[in-house]
Amino acid sequence: MPSPRLPLLFLFSASLHVNAFADELKVLAAGAIAPVVRSVAADFEKRSGVRVTVDNATAGVMDKRIRGGESFDVAVVPDGVLDKLGRERYVDAKSGRAIARVGIGVAVKEGTPAPAIATVPQFRKALLDAPSVALIDPRAGGSSGVYLERLFYRLGIAAQMRAKQVLVPGGLVAQKLVDGSAALALHQESEILQVKGTRLVGPLPAAIQNYTVYAGAASAQAAAPAQARAFLSLFAQEAARGEMRAHGMTPQ
Repeated sequence: MPSPRLPLLFLFSASLHVNAFADELKVLAAGAIAPVVRSVAADFEKRSGVRVTVDNATAGVMDKRIRGGESFDVAVVPDGVLDKLGRERYVDAKSGRAIARVGIGVAVKEGTPAPAIATVPQFRKALLDAPSVALIDPRAGGSSGVYLERLFYRLGIAAQMRAKQVLVPGGLVAQKLVDGSAALALHQESEILQVKGTRLVGPLPAAIQNYTVYAGAASAQAAAPAQARAFLSLFAQEAARGEMRAHGMTPQ
């Protein structure tokens, strides 16, 4: 019976010395894409026998860690962050690929009334009516938090929001609904769907929606670049694309 390593790695290993392969891959995954990356990591481990560790933090934190010299094999971060890392040769730009897109959603605690948010005026009113609103702290570098801070200025409600916002340094913002810290939560739709006891009311109105496209690339210093590229190739397979859809993302 053929080795289970061959279906995934043969194309990358045929012309490489055995020492080009490592026993472990380290993947840095920013924000909302982490559940999908963990699913792909589990699939990769089964196919290859290579252990995969997945670290998750905001895009800003991951960018700082990479620029600070942290060792890693694959980075999956917002495409704007990845583009800059590629231009500055922290990642191998030629290995890069778009993975999934996700928009920002609005959530309430399960069992509580849902505000109308279909139009920009309705969304603005929902924010002003809510006694407290949870979102990622923009200073932590989370893409949704950075965008929402600018959006509040555009809507002319920045001062009102500063008085009521519950800033979360990272993780699942909608948990603040469950523990009673906030009445409304704004976060990537995929992140909201992970939190039991909450209800995704819907996405931001189309006119002000902001999509984050997550993309992946191998480290420019990856110990086993062929394995890193093999890992990235799994995001194009239907199992991974199904995981993206299940987590409220659109495969790219």
